[in-house]
Amino acid sequence: MIDRLLNMTIEEIKSGYSFDSRTGNYICNICGRKFETGEVFKINDRFFDADRMIKLHVKNDHANILDILCSYDKKYTGLTENQKELLNMIYSGMTDNEIAKKTGVAPATIRHQRFVFREKAKQAKLYLAIYELAMQGVSGREKLSDKADDIIEIHRGAKMIDDRYFITKAEEEKIIQTMFSSLEPLKLKAFSPKEKKKIVILKKISEQFDRGKRYSEKEINSILKEIYEDYATVRRYLIEYGFMERTNDCKEYWLK
Repeated sequence: MIDRLLNMTIEEIKSGYSFDSRTGNYICNICGRKFETGEVFKINDRFFDADRMIKLHVKNDHANILDILCSYDKKYTGLTENQKELLNMIYSGMTDNEIAKKTGVAPATIRHQRFVFREKAKQAKLYLAIYELAMQGVSGREKLSDKADDIIEIHRGAKMIDDRYFITKAEEEKIIQTMFSSLEPLKLKAFSPKEKKKIVILKKISEQFDRGKRYSEKEINSILKEIYEDYATVRRYLIEYGFMERTNDCKEYWLK
């Protein structure tokens, strides 16, 4: 879901839903439920169109959008846990004195943090405008039309983001061509110890699994065996690097 959110407007993120003009569907950002325009939806003895129904759905099923957005990792929000807690208290309508009393700090400290939040929001707006204008310029230049210099997206489960994730699409393509003997079916030559190569390899292998599906360890092993003989190592790194998660008893695996 985070991938979809990052491509939405601020208003779409705040409202909890978006509209797909191609399909005529209102789509919930939280659970993915769709409401098609032209369809009528019944609640008790009342009927609602799709526009009204998506608003009711978000309000009734996902009441606190702020809490849901704050649940995302700091790498997406830029907020510490203390800052998230403070924003939720502000959202609830608590005064500076009430927040100060609850957190054990001076009211002046809370007022200062409100000021910091406001200034960061101003900077974020200006930064976004500058960034979007710059990217429009890039997309308009024919020499960069192949996007070879674009940095690949960091997968949502990345544990620690550092220089090893700064990989261009051209670098990614070269690594894939070098490290895999076949792409269809996928066959890995060797599991490289180099960090950038390791990330590209794991990213490519993770694409063999369906998002939202739960796999048993036997199913995971069966898929990985077809890709590389040392499937246990690949499985371990998929977990370690945050491409997949598993239950504590290792009975179920799924894409992060």
